[in-house]
Amino acid sequence: MTDTPPAASVEKFRDWRFGLFVHWGLYSLPARHEWVKNRERLTDEDYQPYFDHFEPDLYDPRAWARAAREAGMRYAVLTTKHHEGFCLWDSEVSDYTVAKTAWGKDLVGPFVEACRAEGLGVGFYHSLIDWHHPEFPIDVVHPQRDDEEAKAKAAGRDIAVYADYLHAQTRELLTNYGPIDIMWFDFSYPNHNYPDGSPGHGKGRDDWRSEELMAMVRELQPDILINDRLDIPGDFVTPEQYQPDSPMQRDGVPVLWEACQTLNGSWGYDRDNLDWKSPELLVKMLVDSVSKDGNLLLNVGPTGRGEFDPRALATLASIGEWMRLHERSIRGARPAEYTAPADCRFTQKGDRLYLHLFSWPMGHIHLHGLAGKVKYAQLLNDASEIKRIVNDPHQQAQNTTMGGVSSETLTLKLPIQKPNVLVPVIELFLS
Repeated sequence: MTDTPPAASVEKFRDWRFGLFVHWGLYSLPARHEWVKNRERLTDEDYQPYFDHFEPDLYDPRAWARAAREAGMRYAVLTTKHHEGFCLWDSEVSDYTVAKTAWGKDLVGPFVEACRAEGLGVGFYHSLIDWHHPEFPIDVVHPQRDDEEAKAKAAGRDIAVYADYLHAQTRELLTNYGPIDIMWFDFSYPNHNYPDGSPGHGKGRDDWRSEELMAMVRELQPDILINDRLDIPGDFVTPEQYQPDSPMQRDGVPVLWEACQTLNGSWGYDRDNLDWKSPELLVKMLVDSVSKDGNLLLNVGPTGRGEFDPRALATLASIGEWMRLHERSIRGARPAEYTAPADCRFTQKGDRLYLHLFSWPMGHIHLHGLAGKVKYAQLLNDASEIKRIVNDPHQQAQNTTMGGVSSETLTLKLPIQKPNVLVPVIELFLS
């Protein structure tokens, strides 16, 4: 069982609504997905050149944090260690760290300082898996899973020794960098088997000693929020690479949640990946999340030199321009009690209801149940008035006269031209 997270931390998280995820490690050098070591069955020897040549001389965490803030993001989560095992800080219990590379300097501390300087909340992602650690067993998701000789040599590996290492590194991270808002562990796979059905020796709560680990996190950082990937319930759930079709629940009870999404299908820098989501789609995903009482954590994978890809920066800038005009429909917003029309989403903040139009209708839009409840309506991007029509249910439809609309339905008269924004928003002032 887990303790109830602090109510103030939960509400702060819900108010933020939009965050930056950063996946950065040695895999930025091969630049072909963060699971490259796994996908290509690379050995530690194969992977060593990336360690030897890791030199992020253009790393400017203030530029990252500034780009995030200008995009409308209010928190950021950094991968301190991904599955490859490489640590972005000078860990006392490992030599496989940035301190031992040619760069030789901590990357986590400057990131934390930059986020705080820009007013962003700070989170740490930390992999439960480690494909480099000498005591991490070769299992169903390990890069050497098909190498019988390597598996034979690794037969005596002790996951308990590795768990001590996992706990020690978590303690370092939550002791050395001041208050941390989010601990984002990844991931558990207790029931994974090989394709032929043979045991895959997946890992879960017993391997990580999850309850003990969570208790330590809460002791070190009482105000922190912990995600749901320790194979025990956490403070928030993390749908990955999909958008839920309704508010998320656990055992029928609504839960805090955050969709984590990529710009192009890869978390790490992937030079030749062209599957980029449009800024319009990403804004719709953000709106969709907030309308269902969730957050959106949007990932950028920096290059091996420590910069955000120009394509990523352009996307963040486009989202930022939309957020500049529409932030109050997102920041601090909650789901509405009303049902939005087809291809629209409602959010609400106090006595203001926000209608996000994913497609622009011709002439009118009908809002059921809102007749007599709206005292003013305007486009949010420019504060231009939207006229309201009082419907007469007895009116017969004839030629250009609208008829048959319920008296409880509020009809808005829209301009023919869609506003020049990614997703138009109508701000409704409730009576």
